[in-house]
Amino acid sequence: MNGSECKFVKYMEGSDKRFVIPVYQRNYDWRTENCKQLYDDLVKIITAGRKSHFFGSLVSVYNPDGHNEEFLVIDGQQRLTTVSLLFLAMYNLMDKGILTPKTANLKQRIYEEYLVDKWQPEDTRIKLKPVKNDQRAFGKLFSDPAEHVRESNLTVNYNYFYDRIQKQEITIDQLYDAICCLEIINIRLNMEDNPQLIFESLNSTGLDLSEGDKIRNFILMGLPSKEQDEYYEKYWNRIEVCTKYDVSVFIRDYLSVKQQAIPQQKKIYAIFKNYVEMGSVQTEPLLRDLLEYAKRYELLLDGKTGSSALNACIFRLNRLETTVTRPFFLEVLRLHNENKLMIDQVTEIFLIAENYLFRRSICDLPTNALNKIFLMLHREIMRYDGTEANYVEKFKYALLSKKERSRFPNDAEFSTAFGNRPVYLMKSKNKVYILERLENFGTVEDKDVYRHCEKGTYSIEHIMPQHLTPAWQKELGEDFEQIQEEWLHRIANLTLTAYNSQYSNSTFTEKKTMQNGFDDSGIRMNTWIAKKDKWTLAELEERSSYLTDRALAIWALPVTEFQPEEKQMDSYTLEDEAELTGRLIAKFTFKNTEQPVTSWVEMFQKVIQILYVKDKTIITKLAMSDEDNIAPHFGTSPDAFTKCLEIGDGIHVWTNTSTQSKLSVLNRLFKLYDEDPADLVFFLRDENELNVDEQGSRHGLRRKYWTYALPIIKETHGEGGPFSNVGPARDNWINGFFGVSGFYLCCVANYDAARTEVVFGRGDKAENKKAFDALMTHKVEIETALDTSLYWNRGDDIKSSKVYIQLSNVSVENEVDWLQMARFHADWSKKFYDVIVPYITGARRYH
Repeated sequence: MNGSECKFVKYMEGSDKRFVIPVYQRNYDWRTENCKQLYDDLVKIITAGRKSHFFGSLVSVYNPDGHNEEFLVIDGQQRLTTVSLLFLAMYNLMDKGILTPKTANLKQRIYEEYLVDKWQPEDTRIKLKPVKNDQRAFGKLFSDPAEHVRESNLTVNYNYFYDRIQKQEITIDQLYDAICCLEIINIRLNMEDNPQLIFESLNSTGLDLSEGDKIRNFILMGLPSKEQDEYYEKYWNRIEVCTKYDVSVFIRDYLSVKQQAIPQQKKIYAIFKNYVEMGSVQTEPLLRDLLEYAKRYELLLDGKTGSSALNACIFRLNRLETTVTRPFFLEVLRLHNENKLMIDQVTEIFLIAENYLFRRSICDLPTNALNKIFLMLHREIMRYDGTEANYVEKFKYALLSKKERSRFPNDAEFSTAFGNRPVYLMKSKNKVYILERLENFGTVEDKDVYRHCEKGTYSIEHIMPQHLTPAWQKELGEDFEQIQEEWLHRIANLTLTAYNSQYSNSTFTEKKTMQNGFDDSGIRMNTWIAKKDKWTLAELEERSSYLTDRALAIWALPVTEFQPEEKQMDSYTLEDEAELTGRLIAKFTFKNTEQPVTSWVEMFQKVIQILYVKDKTIITKLAMSDEDNIAPHFGTSPDAFTKCLEIGDGIHVWTNTSTQSKLSVLNRLFKLYDEDPADLVFFLRDENELNVDEQGSRHGLRRKYWTYALPIIKETHGEGGPFSNVGPARDNWINGFFGVSGFYLCCVANYDAARTEVVFGRGDKAENKKAFDALMTHKVEIETALDTSLYWNRGDDIKSSKVYIQLSNVSVENEVDWLQMARFHADWSKKFYDVIVPYITGARRYH
């Protein structure tokens, strides 16, 4: 094996050379973004006056069985193929007379030195021989464009170069000079070397540089030796210490703050490099800023802030491994450093964020939206009036105004979920967190519950045991099986104990009076239990109520009187899977760029065009085949659709579809493009804003009905009911929540009927069917209690299931029917809440 530095063009030069990609290599898979990065680097070589640019290593072995001078390319095929595509695009532009070089014979030189052997027959003259499918696509690029294999990566990248060269950011002569500056390490294997083993070794061994290592090298390596040493000691080493030597993760949060977009872990270095170069950020100011943020980051890791309450909150969040809040907290700590927030205000913000996270966790709301929520939170707060004034109150308003999957669960939803959640089945860190807060909140002296649990001094104990002895069965009564099934793992039946776990099946009296039992326990939460003489359903219900009241105080819902002067638009992400039919879109943001639109169709087209520019291959393949379930939405002929719009290059997308269908297509595309659906945010017109366009429309009519009906519905349910936070909608339905994620009450107002429903609407179809089937086992009891028959719709061919009752021969269009419809919605949603919902939450199973 021999290795040496050389110019990349010198490696490629020679009409009698052949480069063969072995069959064990993967197909060519560089994307447009890789080609863009290469071309950007070539432009910088010229504009910055660089003499060289390292282009990696290239490993090959001479093939004695080949014609002429043939090399098997073991590593580096992506770069070799890409530069060949670039050369071919340059040649074709010159050959067609589109661009004219100043350098004599440049067209001929590129063609004969780097692309073909002119002395060979037509079918064998191309110097690069990719693997089978790529070979065909590459060969077609030498012929008429009509024969190009449009869906191939090679064709897409060739077209990218072909289009970009014509922009002439640099001349075609300068482009060639820049390519001549590319340097590689040319590793040539000997005959006795095993190419396959070396290929496997190159791709599976060794420790790659971390993203932080690459960033350090990028910042420091170009500096004079003296400055390297100075900046390393003054800044970089301190940054490493502050971040506990996990610089990559810190830089990810730093970039999130600076760019309001969360970079992928594997792209941190590339994005950081682009951030520095595009902003022309100078080295020392950059390092100084990084160090300031690293100091704040250290506070989030260590919790040494000078406030015991804030330190304790940071400690708890770290125990829960909560990192999504860090970009936002870094900005809060910056405001504190700038004397714009006092330490008690910072503490309040952290505690409210903790309560928001915990309430959502107990209510089983999805966590994948949290990254985006906290990433955008500071900017959202600043948008209200452009100042940091009244920051805490604006922060409260921002969280309280979240809806759907992003919502801050209210007291009713949280109370139900807290009492019913099988806490014992949660992750250990979450169980200990809950019991620690219940034990220590509001006390002068904190017990180190975490350490005691880790050492085994404390254990989480079921008061009513997991295995019921005859004595326990007698104490619980004839419904002991149902009581144990429902209450065993709930918070009402859990406590911390210091007695030996081998006594866990002991009777309640024995657990009270044994050594370290409830009567002489040093654990405060056991004082309440010790006052009881027995442990039955009545005690479980009483303790559940007691602990729920305590939870409402610990994880309190914030209150604020702040209202922004300018009405804020409702916003939803693609990830929310919200029902947006009938809503009007005003704008959207994607990739941190905001674009106003007048319709869902316009948004649909613009987003797909953004994806198409990023990588044309994916959508082109969809248009050319029917292998994917959304492929029928794309095509190359507008005649194939009733209504469509062109995305580009003759590719059309079907637009005569519903809003939800469009969102489904975008969801699928985002998976194909490896994009985060939380990055696409829709901003909708205010539902309570009835403008001229709505007057007399179905949307205006529906809103008018719900404005009439909601006070009746809310009065029937009482304060804190499932519809307490619901406002008049322009849709034909409103939803009320009862503390079980994905399941809800629904009131529907149509032109021919009204319905009240219990909907099982989680994202997981199997969970919906399981819950529906469990409720179905109580059909007779439920219909007997309600004194009527219901419609039971399992919905085997769709994701959701529902149980409902219908009032026929009424219409939302007829105001004479509104009182009857409103009373129907109020009375039956309350009956469903009282009779059906307890079976879902489990509270009625043995009554």
